[in-house]
Amino acid sequence: MKKVLVLGGYGGFGSRLSRRLSGDGFHVLVAGRNGEAAEALARKLPNAIGLRVDRHGDMADVLANHQPFVVIDAAGPFQNGDHRVARACIAAGIHYIDLADARDFVGTIGALDDAAKMAGVCILSGASSVPALSSAAVADLADGMSEVRSIEMAIGASNRATAGASVASAILSYVGKPVRLWRGKRWQDGTGWHMLKRESFMIAGKPRLRRLVALADVPDHDLLVEGIPGKPAVVFRAGPEFAFQTLALWLMSWAVVFGWVSSLQKFNRFLLPLQGLTARLGTARSAMVIEVKGICRGAMLARRWTLIAENGDGVEIPTLPAQLLTRALCDDRLCAGARAANELLDLTEFRALFRDLAINDAVVEKSYMPLYQRVMGADFAELSAPVRTMHEVFGDGGAAGEALVSRGISLPARLVAGLFRFPTAGHHPLHVSFEENNGIERWTRDFSGQLFSSHLSKERGHLVERFGPFRFSFDLTPRGNGLSMEIRKWSLFGLRLPLPLAPRSTAYEWSEDGRFHFDVSIGLLFVGLIVHYRGWLGQTASCDATPAPRHQPVPADSAES
Repeated sequence: MKKVLVLGGYGGFGSRLSRRLSGDGFHVLVAGRNGEAAEALARKLPNAIGLRVDRHGDMADVLANHQPFVVIDAAGPFQNGDHRVARACIAAGIHYIDLADARDFVGTIGALDDAAKMAGVCILSGASSVPALSSAAVADLADGMSEVRSIEMAIGASNRATAGASVASAILSYVGKPVRLWRGKRWQDGTGWHMLKRESFMIAGKPRLRRLVALADVPDHDLLVEGIPGKPAVVFRAGPEFAFQTLALWLMSWAVVFGWVSSLQKFNRFLLPLQGLTARLGTARSAMVIEVKGICRGAMLARRWTLIAENGDGVEIPTLPAQLLTRALCDDRLCAGARAANELLDLTEFRALFRDLAINDAVVEKSYMPLYQRVMGADFAELSAPVRTMHEVFGDGGAAGEALVSRGISLPARLVAGLFRFPTAGHHPLHVSFEENNGIERWTRDFSGQLFSSHLSKERGHLVERFGPFRFSFDLTPRGNGLSMEIRKWSLFGLRLPLPLAPRSTAYEWSEDGRFHFDVSIGLLFVGLIVHYRGWLGQTASCDATPAPRHQPVPADSAES
């Protein structure tokens, strides 16, 4: 009977993992700084003993005296932590697994690879909901896709699953702080616990869940960008059951954003008691969703995986990867080395464990037609390849180039240009980010760091561009090897305005020398020129891999925005 030492083995996740491993027939060493708590749990388990062990201290004697086959660190928090436990395991010739979801901690575990191989042991980091389970789900969803454009993930926790001190500390470590994200085909910063979104979790035959979720910092923001064909944009969000809890933490985050406090971690001791006041409210339902958008056999396809856990079983999920990896180590199915646990497990292995829990999961898929193609119909196919490619927006994308900008010099022209945040005059490096969600596109134009955005959608056969409360409807008319945009109506706060008073806008797009070119001029009656910008853009990334598909796409449809 092989020994498994579980650090934090009596904690929220560790106790569940200890029970699971004991049920698998392992001899479990329940370990932690509270020896009495460790022994109390061990007495309830077959083949288990309790040990007092400080993961921050010297573990050499403990490992030498008890000689476990593997050490599993379920204690945390791992944010701002080091790899001392893993190093101790390498020195002792013992396998190591942790339940870390800290981005830097998991991302730097590879530094121990050479030492782990020399010692003949496996050092595996991130055996939790992220990145182990999330990566298994993404691999299943992306199967057969030659290019993945975007990956959106969210977890909605049950309010009755009270977060432990380590989980709370992990969340507070990034709230209000910059979170590095790959979006628009370039790295940029988001803000921890911002980017709020109302997420729905739906499985046929199950009551729907809705959660308000916010940006969380996880290893997937690095691992999936580099490990999935197409280098997709990746965004992970999380949130508790009640929206007011998410909003309260969002409000607190501004203290960090404005520099009033360096971190909210110091408030950890207040967070748990406040959460405990509502612990009996809400439901015992948790959920996770992952949506992958990509190209499968030349068609745009979105696949969405949803998991819903009932009866409080959601708290079991973070322990499942460590259980599966311990079994794999026992069966000698993993090679030596230090690495993240993001490519080691298959979704089918998790589903085998789901059957013994109140957990259901399902995948739905839907094909997609780009916005400009829906507006232009058959004329879209007649556009030159650079113009057509620029408007095949799905999920996330980006392009870079150059632009020359002219501005009106009158006071009214300067005021209008400032209102819409148009770029200043001059020659600019240009980057445009494209983000599609539910058939609506957001274009963010970056002229030398000067950003302005608009939303594009389809309405009654027209392309509608929205700048704040202003909406402009255009016809897209083929012109040469490209197109022109011709304004047909405009409105403010939904109130239609006289067309003769509309901005004098001319917008042309075409291809030349294999590049996408644009020329946009905007003026106003009695004011004259507001802004004129022209230049070129080129796609910033491509993918040529074409793996064989496993899933079959559904017939194409034309989703209306």
